[in-house]
Amino acid sequence: MTHNTLILHGTPLSGHAHRVELLLRALSLPYRLEPAPADIRRGDAFRRLNPFQQIPVLEDGATVLSDSNAIMVYLVKRYAPDSDWLPDDPIAAAAVQRWLSVAAGEVMHGPATARLIHQFGISDDIGRAERVAQRVLAWMDEHLGGRAFLAAEHPTLADLACYSYVAHAPEGGIPLSPYPAVRAWLGRVEALPFFSPMPASPLPAQRTAHG
Repeated sequence: MTHNTLILHGTPLSGHAHRVELLLRALSLPYRLEPAPADIRRGDAFRRLNPFQQIPVLEDGATVLSDSNAIMVYLVKRYAPDSDWLPDDPIAAAAVQRWLSVAAGEVMHGPATARLIHQFGISDDIGRAERVAQRVLAWMDEHLGGRAFLAAEHPTLADLACYSYVAHAPEGGIPLSPYPAVRAWLGRVEALPFFSPMPASPLPAQRTAHG
């Protein structure tokens, strides 16, 4: 299938953009990372791409998509419909969707929010973020105790969606040492042939909204 170079609007420090980049690399799709403005809430041009003014946004010709998980579903359905990244089996597909919800819910409100507070200076409840992070990491550790990946015996969108903010949880003051199965899973994702790490966050960092 021939296609134009995709444009991904985001930042290197966004876990939401990073999960999409991992999938783009896994599918060998040519893309260009277009740096989002430092304050996207003031950019009329970006508002036209995404009224919620969040990154990432994907441009595929005339198709413009926002929300990282929705973008990943689109990419698989559009460019790799027969792959295992989003299985057709109803039970397996539901398992992937469950973890996409965890990525948008507990992972975002736990380790991702703690990182935003520590590294990006956002105003939020650090105590709540720490409690959510500890709860979801303990649950993930138990879940991964007898399996290699989150939703199937092979990597799926579930792993890409959850990886970035879990791997960078220590940047939000959330240690990973109590969760050996989670750390082993992170290592398996990092060993995938297309993997490229998300850079560590410097202090201070720019503020950008994520979705």
